[in-house]
Amino acid sequence: MKKFRMIWIGELISCIGSGMTAFALSVYVFQMMGSAAYVSLVTLLAYLPSILLSPIGGVLADRYDRRFLMILGDLCSGLGLLYLLISIQFGHGGMAPVLICVTIDSLFVALMEPSYKATVTDLLSEEEYAKASGLVQLAGNAKYLISPALAGVLLGFADIRLILILDIATFFVTIFAVACVRRTLAKPVIREDKLHITKELSEGMHFLRERKAVLSLVFTMTLLCFFMGVVQTLMPVMALSVTDAKSVGILESVSAFGMVAGSLVIGVFGIKRKHAKILSIAAAFCGLFMALSGANEAIWFIGAMLFLFFATLPFLNTCADVLIRVSIPNELQGRVWSLIGLLSQMGTVVAYAVCGVLADYVFEPLLAEDGALSDSVGTFIGTGTGRGIGFFLILCGIAMIVVSGFLFANKNVRSLKVGECMTEE
Repeated sequence: MKKFRMIWIGELISCIGSGMTAFALSVYVFQMMGSAAYVSLVTLLAYLPSILLSPIGGVLADRYDRRFLMILGDLCSGLGLLYLLISIQFGHGGMAPVLICVTIDSLFVALMEPSYKATVTDLLSEEEYAKASGLVQLAGNAKYLISPALAGVLLGFADIRLILILDIATFFVTIFAVACVRRTLAKPVIREDKLHITKELSEGMHFLRERKAVLSLVFTMTLLCFFMGVVQTLMPVMALSVTDAKSVGILESVSAFGMVAGSLVIGVFGIKRKHAKILSIAAAFCGLFMALSGANEAIWFIGAMLFLFFATLPFLNTCADVLIRVSIPNELQGRVWSLIGLLSQMGTVVAYAVCGVLADYVFEPLLAEDGALSDSVGTFIGTGTGRGIGFFLILCGIAMIVVSGFLFANKNVRSLKVGECMTEE
């Protein structure tokens, strides 16, 4: 666990730096262009390449030294930031350097992330997987809880260049930590056969098709990503219908604290058994809190339900992570995890693509003052601006509860146990 913690500390610092840059870039682009569309474009380029190319990163993680790939990914990501810093410093700012920077970063995240995931398996025993998963989630959440506040303070007396410099420095901390751990490990066996990316990805996909329990868990993670995408996109809009932007900011911070709290509990105490049962229960509670968050307009009530929703998520994520991890042979970890990441994150992509349209053109009109559901559903949850979104969240929460029931009844999922080999027809 000591070697993992060293890498984890490096990743935590790197995540904080990346989160600061993401926040600063949003402010920089909006101030420069005055358009939310350009901010969305930056977000898209920072998100999609890493998802689409992660399967290739997974294949490489199964063939080559995973720690070396992590170092290479960090170094190349830093080059994108360095290019943007030089462009701004010498007066060549504008959208082009920003778009190039975030694209380069996203491309090499696809190389680094599968290796990082697979490294957890290399360094830890099965009994330590749950605790490690909680810590990994905690590091990832730091970019949402800590980074915006730090970047906001720094932008009060400096500009984006200082934040870019600090982010570049965090990469060197991560590289040093990974390099120190790499020196203490036995040299990995490098496959000498010819690289066939399509063939090796097919092997990973074949593994998933043959493991019904794993596929069920991947489907659950995809739905979870969809529901999270809905919450992240629509919750601020719904809250703005009843309060101001400052209160919405506090609301989002409270939500982030919920996820950190859940991750800390798992990181300290771990989850030692009954992962499948805890997974189903956590999914049910996630659905319940999501539904309740849309059922009431009181901002304090929405905040409380969001806190509980995000506090429950790490238990669901951790149980799914552990049950999948113990089911994948180590030589397939990279490519299978990359495929799982691709499939699950498509839920987020779909949510970003459709939830705004559904809210504006379907659910909001239904719960308008004279909407089709104003005299039925509207008598319970209210009518007017934001109530259609609330109804959408209620339906998504109910769907999550239904999914939890299917998970609980799924014999293949219940058969997965940490420390035991999975057997399926």
